[in-house]
Order: sequence, then structure tokens, then C-alpha cells
Amino acid sequence: MQHDSDGPDLRKEWLHQRTYGALTRFHDTTPMIYRKAIDVPTEVTEWVAGWGGSSLFLTGAIGVGKTHTAWETCRRWLKAFYGPDRAWNGAANIYTYRSTALFDALRPDGPDDVRRTLIKTLQDADLVFVDDLAAAKVTEWTQERLFEIFDERYINRRPVIVTSDVLPPELGPVTGPRVASRLGEMCGSSVVLMEGDDRRRGEAA
Repeated sequence: MQHDSDGPDLRKEWLHQRTYGALTRFHDTTPMIYRKAIDVPTEVTEWVAGWGGSSLFLTGAIGVGKTHTAWETCRRWLKAFYGPDRAWNGAANIYTYRSTALFDALRPDGPDDVRRTLIKTLQDADLVFVDDLAAAKVTEWTQERLFEIFDERYINRRPVIVTSDVLPPELGPVTGPRVASRLGEMCGSSVVLMEGDDRRRGEAA
């Protein structure tokens, strides 16, 4: 796009407006306790900057700040999505779920059309964040539905962010071995061990 050297950079202004709108909408859907900007581990900053199609796995003891870090990572990922060095590929779609709520939505006794729509949405989203993945109680049915979601994202290199108090190989009893295996490969070296005191004693965890 050409423009006068003294005039506005229309593309830059357009991207700024897009970025501001997307970040505002994401902020409005972020739980109040996680809206405060926080520092994140260096590995997370590098993951956001990498854009290699890998996923991110945040692990550590209860209360060290995994969930807050994941919300902050989503915000930074969204800002990077609209960066000036990236080709415009349409608006970004981020979907966030607590594992317990996700597994409940995938249960077989719910409306089939609603469940299929959810699965398709999570297969195709630009970024999916699943919080506290090891906490959910599962059945073979929900494991199969979870495999549908993760396998499609694995095949198409669509990233996920997962928080858990166990490592990917230890998720088999919850997610099923196929999902645990794919998640381990999707994350690769982007498995971040978070350490520290229980932040819930003073702030969001």
C-alpha cells in the first residue's frame, strides 16, 4: 500500500484498530481475577514470538499461577496475531474452557447438534486454552470426543494452551493415551514448569 510520506499509514492504523478491538473483546471475556497484566516466564515469551505452530503446556504445583499465566499468554498471543509482520488472515478466534466444563459439554446425554458444533468450533479455532486438564472426571465417551478435537488440531498444527499439575505423559488416565501422546508431541519443548509459593494466599493463581 502506497501513501504520502506526510500522510497517515493507513494499514498501520487499520491494524491498530483491529488489534485494539480484539484485545478489548478478549479483556471483556477474561475473568476479573485474571485481567491484571503479569510477567510471564521467558519460555512463554519465546513461545508467543515463535509462531511455529507448537502448543504450550504450563505445569506446576497448585497455586503457582498457571491459570493467570495462561490468560496473560492468550492476550499476548492475540496481540502478536495482529502484528505488522504477519499477513492478514482474518480475525483470530480464541476459545477458553475449564476442563470440567469442557468435559461436561461433551457428555453423551446433551444435545447432539450442540456437541457437534462445539467439537467443530474447537477443532477449527485459532487458539484453544484448556485449564486444569488433569482435574476432570472422564468416561471413555468423553475421551473419544476429546481425541476428535486434539487430533484435528494436531494434524493441522493449530496450537493449544494447557495448564495442569501433571506432565503430558501423565495425562493418559484423564485424556486417554492417544490425546496424551499427541499433546506431548504438539508441545515438544514448550513444556514450562512453574515454581513458587501458592499465590492464592495473596492473589490470583
